[in-house]
Amino acid sequence: MSDALHDLLVRHVEAGTMPGAVGTIGEDCEPIAVGLAAPGGPPLQTDAIFRIQSMTKAISAVATLRLVQDGMITLDDPITAWMPELAEPRVLPHPDAPLEDSRPAQRPITVRHLLTNQSGYGAMTSDSPLRQAMIDAGVEAGAEPVDRGAQDWLDALAALPLAFEPGEAWRYHHSFGILGILLGRITGRHTQEVLDTTVFTPSGMRDTGFTVPKEQAHRLPPAFRHGAAGFEQSEPAGAGFYVEPAPFDVSHSELVSTVVDYHAFLRALIDGRLIDAELRDGLRSDQVNASAKQPDSFVPGFWENGGWGYGVSVVTGGVHRGRFGWSGGLGTDFFVDPDGTICIVMTQVEMDDSVFGLIGELQGLRCSPS
Repeated sequence: MSDALHDLLVRHVEAGTMPGAVGTIGEDCEPIAVGLAAPGGPPLQTDAIFRIQSMTKAISAVATLRLVQDGMITLDDPITAWMPELAEPRVLPHPDAPLEDSRPAQRPITVRHLLTNQSGYGAMTSDSPLRQAMIDAGVEAGAEPVDRGAQDWLDALAALPLAFEPGEAWRYHHSFGILGILLGRITGRHTQEVLDTTVFTPSGMRDTGFTVPKEQAHRLPPAFRHGAAGFEQSEPAGAGFYVEPAPFDVSHSELVSTVVDYHAFLRALIDGRLIDAELRDGLRSDQVNASAKQPDSFVPGFWENGGWGYGVSVVTGGVHRGRFGWSGGLGTDFFVDPDGTICIVMTQVEMDDSVFGLIGELQGLRCSPS
């Protein structure tokens, strides 16, 4: 399978999907690197540190489940005990309603709602008053790094109504920013310390965190998007938002990592070294009721043979049934098959049709038993 992965990545580098990529496939981690760190730049190395964006969600979910396992919280605890900012949320009668039509929510947001993207906060998929309000408040989801500290971000979000009653529908992304802040509040420590204790140290992850140490900044390649003239740089090599020190409290932000570190995380998760079997199986099982899987909640076809567990998507039908995984907005992706096969690919190119094409082909490299 490693030869097939290598050939796939080489083909996409030659087609201009990305300057380079690092990947691995199999039970063990045997990373391969193809292409360049940047057009005209040096070869991309297997120990490159990538901005993994939404692949952070799986790590945040496991950290939260570790607190559940340790008895510090339960999945159905209302988060208002630690987040008074969200003690009295208001909710719209439907996601596209005028903001002035909001009314008090009938139930609180729980830890489970955050893990399953059902808090009522999330990316809007229609041109609605709420979407415009999120843009105006600077809290709309996007590929760019967050531009304000955790408290300011939470305050801005809390001033907006929910798109739906907690637990009744699904919207992507913002629940996990809230969850990152919550991890610190529950424990009374910085979120980085919580992740270190619950995930990074037990897994043996040495290069994962909210920022890259200055002495390791040379391992951080630039990030790009596709433009009319080719690759357009969106984040510099060895500098920018993700190089220490962080510009503000980034508990609501996303991580940097390596293929080796992320494989170590997934291996420790599968092997039961991070959370017990019941919680692990809950993470990789569909946790969203059919009534909440509205066609307009995400990209078309997302719910076809698919669901959402705790921080990951899950495959519920077809040849890949039982697979779980997720992607990051700068061209990173992973999946884990029931037989223990782990596949990870990391690029640094913003998601578009060509990157989605790469990920679609990647998903076809392995056919698990149905």
